[in-house]
Amino acid sequence: MNSGIIDISAGNLLLAFIFIFIAQASSFIYHLGLNRDITVGALRTFAQLFLMGYVLTFILGSESLFLTVAVFAVMVISAMFIVRGRVKEKQVSYFMPTFLTMLVTYFATAVFVSGLIVGTTPWWEPRYFIPTAGMVIGNSMSAIAIALERLFRDLRQQRELVEMKLSLGANYREASEEVFRNAVSAGMIPSINAMMGVGLVFIPGMMSGQILSGTDPLIAIRYQIVVMFMLVGSTAITSIIVMLIVRKRCFGSGEEVLLTPR
Repeated sequence: MNSGIIDISAGNLLLAFIFIFIAQASSFIYHLGLNRDITVGALRTFAQLFLMGYVLTFILGSESLFLTVAVFAVMVISAMFIVRGRVKEKQVSYFMPTFLTMLVTYFATAVFVSGLIVGTTPWWEPRYFIPTAGMVIGNSMSAIAIALERLFRDLRQQRELVEMKLSLGANYREASEEVFRNAVSAGMIPSINAMMGVGLVFIPGMMSGQILSGTDPLIAIRYQIVVMFMLVGSTAITSIIVMLIVRKRCFGSGEEVLLTPR
């Protein structure tokens, strides 16, 4: 026991791998082709979380602004490479505008929540800033990947329609307005759905963790409300800015569609 928290021994932790074996067996029996991904994902989860645990232990002890911001930067860079791994687009350069948008938006969101809503002093208090930033980055990273995939796919599939609108005098914004809206909506829907089911269908990880650590459930609820609103807002801002910039890059100087069928 540690401050009322039941510790999980190494032996008991290994029992959790039963769930990985179930997933592996399911993939093998039904020929899903996911065995390698499941194995790599499990090993990365194990290694990355333990590494982050040691890093956070050190940072929380040092309370260094430099280290806190450095960890934040590494998290954003890692998230961007994950997005690039999912969105395999070669004809349009989206890496730098997406990365810079994520960096600025996530930082501003984490500062606002940690410094103003929670009211930590200083605003970069690692115990609050890093978990807040991590939740924003993890959620919005998936939203950006979904939105980018939808944008590129729809522009290719609707290329003829978009070009017809352009030939009739529409500019690139007007010609691709529906594609833009659909891409942003696709990225935001998971966060909105999460708001619909939170507390009724599922108890989020942050709230569960606080309750397990002995925090008053009513306090945990307040934190979780802030988190849910934060995720929806940051996802909306990031998705819209990235889609505006990347959509422009999908058109040439003469407003012709640059994306060609694969």
